[in-house]
Order: sequence, then structure tokens, then C-alpha cells
Amino acid sequence: MEISKFSKSYSVRTLSDEDIPDIYDLCIHNKQYYEYCKKQPTVELIKSDLRITPPGKDISDKFYVGFFDKQEMIAVMDLIDGYHEKDMVFIGFFMMNINHQGKGLGSQIITELCDYLKLEKYGAVRLGIDKGNPQSTHFWKKNGFEVIKEIEQEEGVILLAERNLRN
Repeated sequence: MEISKFSKSYSVRTLSDEDIPDIYDLCIHNKQYYEYCKKQPTVELIKSDLRITPPGKDISDKFYVGFFDKQEMIAVMDLIDGYHEKDMVFIGFFMMNINHQGKGLGSQIITELCDYLKLEKYGAVRLGIDKGNPQSTHFWKKNGFEVIKEIEQEEGVILLAERNLRN
């Protein structure tokens, strides 16, 4: 998987510990998201997110990336290759810089990513949405994701959503 091809509009690179202050700054301003997921961003949480993988997945399957316009971080994404199935990717986290929300840039990033994944013969993209978060639910449905299942978790209900790339 070539992360430089995730977007035609922005430069994309792997994020590391050196980027934690910028990731934290992007996250801390997205107050609405954290109201629904019932946790607040911390440096420790971000550091953990840079490394954590789902059961059965190796760190080599994880792409924690930033989308940049020149030096400005526009968005952050955590993508897992081959999860839940070999021809599927899972977006564990996607957040836009608050100053760039509502302009269609997030949809542009998701469209460009899905176009690339389709060319690479991936069949679907999955992700989880916090149930009851109207902004997230609207964004993902607008971008072609359909809720396929509700999953009860300790922190609340997650809507498992999928965008089919096979058509």
C-alpha cells in the first residue's frame, strides 16, 4: 500500500511521536467528537493510538497518517490493511482539522482514498461510528457508507458501517 497515493490533493505521510503535539492540537479542538465517544484526547492516548492494532493484526498493517496542505495538518487517519477480511481496510479514526470542516475537504479525502483502494482491488472499507453522533453519521452516510450492524461496547453502541468498492 502506497500512502502517497491516498490523496491526489494533499501530501500524505506516516505520523510518529514527533507529530503528537500537532495531532493533539487537531484533536483537542474537535470537542463535539469527544462528547460522543466519552473520552478526551491526551498525549498518552495519542501515543497509544499510534501503535495499537486490532487482534490478529501486525503493526505493518497499520497506517496512521496525516494529510497535509504544505506544512498544515488537514486531517489524521488510522487505517488497518486487511481487517476484517484480506480485501478490506478498516478506518479506525478519521478527524479533520476544525478550521477545514464543512468545506467538503473531508469528503474529498475519503473519495480519493476509496478511488485508490478500488484501483488496488480492495473490496470494501469499514469503520465504526459512535451511535448518536449526528455529525459523524451524516458525514459517513454522505460518503457512501451504510450501517451494517450495531455493536454494544462498554463505552456505548458503535455502528459498524461499510462502503462497498466492488461496483
